[in-house]
Amino acid sequence: MRVEGFKEGVCGAIGVSTMAAAEDKSMDIGDDGERNREELFVPPLNFAMVDNGVFRSGFPDSANFRFLQSLGLRSIIYLCPEPYPETNKEFLKANGIRLFQFGIDGGKEPYVNIPEETIREALKVVLDEKNHPLLIHCKRGKHRTGCLAGCLRKLQKWCLSSIFDEYQRFAATKARVSDQRFIERFDVSSLMHLPITFSCSRR
Repeated sequence: MRVEGFKEGVCGAIGVSTMAAAEDKSMDIGDDGERNREELFVPPLNFAMVDNGVFRSGFPDSANFRFLQSLGLRSIIYLCPEPYPETNKEFLKANGIRLFQFGIDGGKEPYVNIPEETIREALKVVLDEKNHPLLIHCKRGKHRTGCLAGCLRKLQKWCLSSIFDEYQRFAATKARVSDQRFIERFDVSSLMHLPITFSCSRR
């Protein structure tokens, strides 16, 4: 795991009127006079709320930064082995967001290898409420993110059919049997002592 700390400080575009942000300047539109400028809050691909203070998505880019700011994030869990882009690192630094990197290779079946211990360590970060609000993401928010979310659901004592339904909702036609088999076999016993005080799913 790689951790970077900094000083504290489904989807579409959500239009927010500048009536809620009076400091924004107005803009002229033809002969109709002045009109309040509209800011677009664009969520990342496959963005969704997992639980109180926990979100998931695909890889965010600069178009999503204003939306991420609105979440007040403290942490990001990044599940890819590639280095985090400098633009994204600068955004994290400017907003006091801590990066936890758990590099899991994104191979395709039948060459998928999901390290159980890596998922276990990532879950410990998710379960620590001091890291919330928190965003979990990989490249497209489907497989690696889906496995971590699925293992969290197992810890929350969701039934497997509900866990797989959620996984398939994000993976769609790209759903992998190997991912679902991993979730089914994942042993949560070593994490059961950790509290999930933030969750709306009481175990």
